[in-house]
Amino acid sequence: MTESSEWLIYRGAGEPHDGMSRLPPPPPWRDFSARGAETVQEPDGDGSRDRRLGAHRHLAELHRPGAEELDMINAALYLRRPLLVTGSPGAGKSTLAHSVAYELGLGDVLRWSIVSRSTLQDGLYHYDAIARLQDVQIAAQGGYGGAAGSPGSVEAIGGYIRLGPLGTALLPSDTPRVLLIDELDKSDIDLPNDLLNVLEEGEFEIPELRRLADRLPDGEAEVLTADGTKVRVRDGRVRCTSFPFVVLTSNGERDFPAPLMRRCVHLELGRPDHNRLATFVRAHLGDEAARAGDDLIARFLERSHSELLATDQLLNALYLTDAAAPPSRERLADLLIQRLDRPR
Repeated sequence: MTESSEWLIYRGAGEPHDGMSRLPPPPPWRDFSARGAETVQEPDGDGSRDRRLGAHRHLAELHRPGAEELDMINAALYLRRPLLVTGSPGAGKSTLAHSVAYELGLGDVLRWSIVSRSTLQDGLYHYDAIARLQDVQIAAQGGYGGAAGSPGSVEAIGGYIRLGPLGTALLPSDTPRVLLIDELDKSDIDLPNDLLNVLEEGEFEIPELRRLADRLPDGEAEVLTADGTKVRVRDGRVRCTSFPFVVLTSNGERDFPAPLMRRCVHLELGRPDHNRLATFVRAHLGDEAARAGDDLIARFLERSHSELLATDQLLNALYLTDAAAPPSRERLADLLIQRLDRPR
């Protein structure tokens, strides 16, 4: 490693390492480590923090960020600030989150895909009051009423609460989780502002548990996380001790409010070049497909300068022309890769 790159925690080399151990303490205004652990996270069943990266692992291994991308990712890691990544579809915005998680050994990426109806509550937690009511009615018919352990008992409430991706990312832990908030620009106008306090304070309350804290054993209730593990929440409050690495992505379809922008480190990704597209194809379809499809990749890049295209279209075209081997390969590819910014 050269002297100029010694400060890098994330190196973008596609090889796991213990760089997180070199991350210095956070700025005083972003230090959450001194908090009491109102939430107690259960250890993994196999005693390991590692989790499967799933289908994104190969892409994470192959991702090679540019110099500016490296600098901004590491700035976000040092400052414990969310990273807002903007760019065209297929520029590698979501891949960035998986690459950081893979290289720094931070486990599976927690993903919150935003749609127009998404609310802050969706990201934090869900309380299934209807399911609990139905279970209480069934238990009452069986004569169990409010007995300990029955759906109507105070202790049972945690079984009807599941943390969302954002809520799970804010659980206390020695190392941060990686949270991908994907396509924030698709959200309702209020969501970016609603996120401000949670991203600034690194905590939130679950009122359903807060109200019952003095009636719960040790003030704790067991709930499920977004990735299906059980944790104990104390006093109805979730507070991070290590701020998660949060990646907010946007396709640039709208501007965000200044209060959100000042809380984030902003990275603008340009159009993917030939190498990045070839890496994307290689991760999904293999080396042979990337080599055989070199001409279609070049054609896709040429068209993308004047047309709105998506890399999913390129993958579809490369897969079909390779699997079916049609005689009119280029014509079929052009039919599949139709511009998205103008109706036919």
